Amino acid sequence: MVQFSPVTEWLTQADDVGHKFALMFVAIALFVVVMGAILLAVDRPKRVPPWVVPVAFLGPTILGLGFGLVYPGLRTIWASLFDARGQNFVGLDNYATAFGEESFQIVLRNTLMWVILVPIVATFVGLVYAVLVDRTRFEYLAKTLVFLPMAISMVGASIIWKFVYEYRPDQKNVNQIGLLNQLLVWIGLEPQQFLLNPPVNTLFLIAVMIWIQAGFAMTVLSAAIKAIPDDIVEAARLDGLHGIGMFRHITVPSIRPALVVVVTTIAMGTLKVFDIVRTMTGGNFGTSVVANEFYTQSFRIREVGLGAALAVILFVLVIPLVVYNVRQLRLSEDIR
Repeated sequence: MVQFSPVTEWLTQADDVGHKFALMFVAIALFVVVMGAILLAVDRPKRVPPWVVPVAFLGPTILGLGFGLVYPGLRTIWASLFDARGQNFVGLDNYATAFGEESFQIVLRNTLMWVILVPIVATFVGLVYAVLVDRTRFEYLAKTLVFLPMAISMVGASIIWKFVYEYRPDQKNVNQIGLLNQLLVWIGLEPQQFLLNPPVNTLFLIAVMIWIQAGFAMTVLSAAIKAIPDDIVEAARLDGLHGIGMFRHITVPSIRPALVVVVTTIAMGTLKVFDIVRTMTGGNFGTSVVANEFYTQSFRIREVGLGAALAVILFVLVIPLVVYNVRQLRLSEDIR
């Protein structure tokens, strides 16, 4: 029988509110003690070797990255080389399944659709909002309304839009629950089951993410547009640029770094999209994406090896976006 220390037993029994609050206060006290020791060491440099200060500040970060990112990442890669129970070594068979079976090819196709459409459309809509809203009298109110979806959780937004897409069989004297179907009925068309027909249903899910992210894009790009120097704008106007010409030759090149940040940030968030798909369709009807399939294989079907392979694929897909973002930020700094 395994024997646990009193501290371990106390931590494992933290199932009521009192234990959880006590555990929280212990963690806070431990953090205060550690940070106090670090600051005390910094304030007394003559009594401490020079190497202590950088180690004290970088050590927690390195440990956090090691135990929170590197170690789990290596364990996931290792698990992806084994079967569902993690006992038999299967090599790259899980990756062959992920790329070879038709069901998983649909998942990869859907993920590609999300990554291409959401960043491009959301950034475009946000840019249009940013340009138009800055010219209105009620700028702050308009920005608040556009940004409001960002304040809603993904699950909450998914439930809202699930009601928008809701379907009832077309019967006399029966109103549609879904707003979109009711509009179709009013103009004389048949109601549609928007979330059941692939691959169009994936586009309706993508519209929810665009609705959410457009407010983020608008906020960042609006700030970038306002940061364009007035002398550049005046010089362009003296050269005869107005309207679309001003937007194309002055506005867009001036806010290019912000555009890169917005596009890559939304793309990385889109790669990890889970809530919308899980809440609205559960990944059924040909709408699943890599993040949802990783959850399904790992925690529903218990195909741990295949789930780990999908997690590795997701991680590999994120890396180029991160590298591109870092390079563009460095390029912007060099230009400045």
